[in-house]
Amino acid sequence: MFSNQITYATGANPVAITLFDVNNDSAPDIIVANQNDHSIGILLNAGNGIFHSQITFPTDSGPAAVKVADVNNDSKPDIIVTHSSSNNFGVFLNTGNATFLLQTTYPTVKAPDSIALVDVNSDNKPDIIVAYPLGHNVDVFLGTDNGTFLSQAAYKTGTTPKSLVLKDVNNDNKPDIIVANQGSLSVSVLLNAGDGTFLPQTPYQTRTTLSSIAVNDVNSDNKPDIVVANRGSQSLSVFLNVGDGTFYSQIVHPIGSAPFSVAIVDVNNDNKSDIIVTNNNVNNVGVLLNAGDGTFLPQTTYSAGTAPWALEVIDLNSDGKPDIITTNPHSSSVSVLLHC
Repeated sequence: MFSNQITYATGANPVAITLFDVNNDSAPDIIVANQNDHSIGILLNAGNGIFHSQITFPTDSGPAAVKVADVNNDSKPDIIVTHSSSNNFGVFLNTGNATFLLQTTYPTVKAPDSIALVDVNSDNKPDIIVAYPLGHNVDVFLGTDNGTFLSQAAYKTGTTPKSLVLKDVNNDNKPDIIVANQGSLSVSVLLNAGDGTFLPQTPYQTRTTLSSIAVNDVNSDNKPDIVVANRGSQSLSVFLNVGDGTFYSQIVHPIGSAPFSVAIVDVNNDNKSDIIVTNNNVNNVGVLLNAGDGTFLPQTTYSAGTAPWALEVIDLNSDGKPDIITTNPHSSSVSVLLHC
């Protein structure tokens, strides 16, 4: 289903990735966080799923996560990063043609890790939500008209919140916070109160060390479900949505060695959401096809780079089929697996 990987050099220790068209040519580009180089790398799409060599922009310290959104309403996508050893996040404003101003930083209470950009208060401006791996909360920074952000509001989670997703899980057209807590072995769901503030968390217990989450409908009932990569037990957990923003107990699926990042995408065009996961210890990507009822067939694996880490799934070459991109920190590269 997927071709042999094509690898592209990045900076040292690429730990996070996002895909977005940053130069307005209708082709998604790769943006990668090079943690040990203290830089963001941009690999521009040549238009057919092939990528040019990276262009780099310096960060404040080692970047931990990277996202893209137009934060100043100029119709150009900007880059937002968190820093693994600085108590701030940085915003790179886009000046056009994939060039960016030096970052502007905003202080945080600790060094943030995961980040999401979503309009949480329905004012048509992207807001920033960050999670702190050395804490037990997420912070929300509301966006303004000029691309700056207001001081944070803090919301309690479990301990060591690591992976963060925003999705409307209770069908009220307001994005809710879902976060994986490594320290307390749990997933927290914080429902949006409607004005950009959030209700206290509802926790759901897992059984082992978890590394990342994805949220999408896996059983075709039009309710977004939660999938968790359990790095400590070589498994995935699926929490099916009851329908009111609460979730049933986990269903566990065995998987390859040290699953790290997970995505939920229909890869075989059957209108059912499949699971894609990086298997960190065995240098491959696993694809679990949906059996049709929210359960999944055994994984099919595809070789990736050394110790694949972060994961994105998107159509890179405009053929209508989703392709797979991974970061490979140990080999300072990204792998591209095109859908056949």
